[in-house]
Amino acid sequence: MNWFQFGRLIHSIYGRDGKLPDLDWIEGLGLLAVKLGQVHALRIDFLDREKCEHLARLYRHNATLATENFLELLRASAVPGFFDHFESIEPTALASASIGQVHRAQLKSGEAVVIKAVKRNVRTQFIADVASLKRLFRLATFIYPKLRQVGDPVGILGDIEEYTLSELDLRHEVAGQNTLRTIYEQQRNSFDLSRLAFARVYEPLCNENTMVSEFIPGRSFDELLETGDLHYERLLELFHIHGFYMFCVGTFHGDMHPGNVLLAGDKLWFIDTGYIGHVGPKIRRGLFGFFAALSEYDYPRCAAALNRMSERELAGPAFDEFRGRFLELYSDFEGASVAQISLTRKMMQTIKLGVHSGMTFEKGIFAIIRSLMYLDGMVLRCKPDAVLLRDMRRFIHEFEKLV
Repeated sequence: MNWFQFGRLIHSIYGRDGKLPDLDWIEGLGLLAVKLGQVHALRIDFLDREKCEHLARLYRHNATLATENFLELLRASAVPGFFDHFESIEPTALASASIGQVHRAQLKSGEAVVIKAVKRNVRTQFIADVASLKRLFRLATFIYPKLRQVGDPVGILGDIEEYTLSELDLRHEVAGQNTLRTIYEQQRNSFDLSRLAFARVYEPLCNENTMVSEFIPGRSFDELLETGDLHYERLLELFHIHGFYMFCVGTFHGDMHPGNVLLAGDKLWFIDTGYIGHVGPKIRRGLFGFFAALSEYDYPRCAAALNRMSERELAGPAFDEFRGRFLELYSDFEGASVAQISLTRKMMQTIKLGVHSGMTFEKGIFAIIRSLMYLDGMVLRCKPDAVLLRDMRRFIHEFEKLV
């Protein structure tokens, strides 16, 4: 993806000509373009609903390898003797994502499994595309420094780069699954994690490019949202579980978009765990304190909590000025539904205000903000009249005992 193509991509997403972005064209630009499209799929606070729902198809609308090409990919990249373990491999793909492709299969021992393989040349093109856009953004911010006041495009791109490169090595997905499962085993008696489940991974059959795991006969949250079959209470269950990992442990699924959660029976299954987010105690406790206060609309306490999260805390007149601007920013927030005021947009404005006031934050905070963006976007698609922070109070009070 060159600079001209990037400009066309952004115009196709933000343009107001009434045309929906061409998903096939976006996929043809490569993995970075798909990732950018997926990020915008949940930005109902910036884009109209029809465009967001259209972009959400990028979670599962990807070019599928022909059967013979998928088998050839396995022959070239799987562990030695891979095919000796299988009774059958279904020729039709179960799913095809931006990074890899998944087929159902049956082991000779009888278990139903799925095989995931990373597509060829994805990593090389992605790295080249990221490097090209970083040069563009650095040049743009050098020529027009005010762009830094709008956001941090290089930092945002770096975040996408970090979690995508992690996903491209399937050993990270195996390790991430083990990390989250270990926390589950250690904490299940102190916190209700009964609705959470993990697929069995067949580690001897896994490597950097290939992964074999238990087949889960469920539907993703993205599919359920598209058909209107996801109940709001299920989303609150997801926050209950994911919030525990974020606020009480500080280690969590770092790419919790609606395509990475399956509902099967009454269980929520976390998949695509290639990127695990981590935050230290200062950010974890500070951000929890911020949301605890925000759920009660206690804005002075919110401002103080955000200041405590900063690696360089404000004091005296500097903090007084920040607090005054913070109270002004949240003057219309109390009782507002997610459709009226996006939590994502408010959080981005809040972090921007803090940085412009002189605060600095640990890098891990952005993984949590991205998780909250995903939750906010899912609620907008599921129940736009929900007052999310008010509905989260019951969980926040529960988290308080463990934070």
